[in-house]
Amino acid sequence: MRGLMQDWPLRLSTLLDNAARWHADVEIVSRLDDGPLHRTNWGEIEIRARRLAGALGRLGVKPGERVATLAWNSHRHLELFFALPGAGAICHTVNPRLGDEEMAYIFNHAGDRTVFVDAEFLPRLEAIAPQLKTVRRLVVLTDDPPPATGFAETLAYEALIDASPAPAPWAEPDELDAAALCYTSGTTGRPKGVLYSHRGLVLHAFSQCQADNMGLSSRSVMLPAVGMFHANGWGIAHAAAMSGAKLVLPGRALDGASLFDLMEREAVNYAAGVPTVWLSFLAHLDESRQRSKYLERLFVGGSAMARATMRRFEAEFGVSILHGWGMTEIGPVANSARIKHKHATLPLEEQLDWKSTQGRAIYGVEMRVIDDDGVELARDGEVPGHIQVRGPWVTERYFPGDGATVNDADGWFDTADIGTLDADGYLRLTDRDKDLIKSGGEWISSIDLENAALQHPGVAEAAAIAVAHPKWDERPLLVVVKAAGAQVDAASVLDHLRPHFAKWQLPDEVVFAADLPHTATGKISKRHLRERFKDHVWEPKPKTGKI
Repeated sequence: MRGLMQDWPLRLSTLLDNAARWHADVEIVSRLDDGPLHRTNWGEIEIRARRLAGALGRLGVKPGERVATLAWNSHRHLELFFALPGAGAICHTVNPRLGDEEMAYIFNHAGDRTVFVDAEFLPRLEAIAPQLKTVRRLVVLTDDPPPATGFAETLAYEALIDASPAPAPWAEPDELDAAALCYTSGTTGRPKGVLYSHRGLVLHAFSQCQADNMGLSSRSVMLPAVGMFHANGWGIAHAAAMSGAKLVLPGRALDGASLFDLMEREAVNYAAGVPTVWLSFLAHLDESRQRSKYLERLFVGGSAMARATMRRFEAEFGVSILHGWGMTEIGPVANSARIKHKHATLPLEEQLDWKSTQGRAIYGVEMRVIDDDGVELARDGEVPGHIQVRGPWVTERYFPGDGATVNDADGWFDTADIGTLDADGYLRLTDRDKDLIKSGGEWISSIDLENAALQHPGVAEAAAIAVAHPKWDERPLLVVVKAAGAQVDAASVLDHLRPHFAKWQLPDEVVFAADLPHTATGKISKRHLRERFKDHVWEPKPKTGKI
């Protein structure tokens, strides 16, 4: 017997309808390059998104058509997040930090005909125009008349909306129809397209409003320092509409001083971004001797924040750090490191043991660890294995969908991460498959080395990579960026690591760099580091017969 509940489809448009109906006066604030702060609200966002949806139909945008955005975080980009799927199209966010070749590949692979673009990126598009096979129309996100371009049609965003005075009704796609398209960062070959359904994104938004996950609510004043082009901006726009949170959108200015100024002006109590953003923010606090009057929480993803940095935010500034973990293929957020009730009364140092993990799987994501033979391992926090996930916002196959499923026979997706699960569900990553270091037949965790190095007060960033060795096959090389003003040398870093590792696990050398290469999504690019040090010559060691 089936239940007797209404069949109410889960569409992204219902999120914006909810925000406009119950939170119409809640502000959406944007920092724009061409003027002062722009202020609107959820009610106006909904009206403009509906008008834009009508304009898309008149432009000939078809249901299921991919329409690209190339833009920073702003109210216009937010409107597109809902207008495109609300018109039955697919919102394809493109990362402006990509290189030209990779960007052209993604436009072509997606088959985009129309690109909504911030004016500053027009030269980029003009430069790669000869490589673009499908793009015909640009819509420039500005009030001004658009400049002439080499594309068949170039329109102004505001003129497009002005030509649609009446809000259009939303399209009514099936909840399993595609709503958004994001590409992976391409760290292992060509970027891959992840095609999200309306249903998956709405369920993911529910999870982002869970108290044990991101915990967005109508009391949140959220500044997403993560780009809306980065894996759907971690689902923040969708969850903010669901909860009625205020959004403060920083545009392109993500330096510490600019973020602090905007956060204080708008009484931001919650922010989200990758660790490098918050290192810059912390450096500004140190230099200016200021502290936020409002900031309560930081949601950190992309990579782990150094324990020493977490400790400073928590102990010195009263800002709670919440690690999230996931990937483009899984929504993107699957885990949150919010501590359980039994941990809440522990001293801060013991709480950090849990907060510095990759967190617990939230409802909607199943997670397991398997060995090389596919046998599930015990959840004892001791034995590492391959992390697998499944759930309603986990990808089944890559776009365009005509290839084989990426799941196994039981629907599990292999994340390519190596780690452990404990009895409370906390995930601790030990490495990525491709980043493990195998020395003399034994595995060494690059993540363990990096996390330990980051606890040294003189270390701002650290990356451990495998470098070919004539005797031991591979040995770990630790590349370090010094903290501002720190006096630190290789010996002090090795002395700091020595109590935590067996002698054979220690890096053979520590080298210092002015900076580390990062991917377009803010992660340290091990691929580029391995290329940089592929011809590294090891310093001679005493012939002891041991490592």
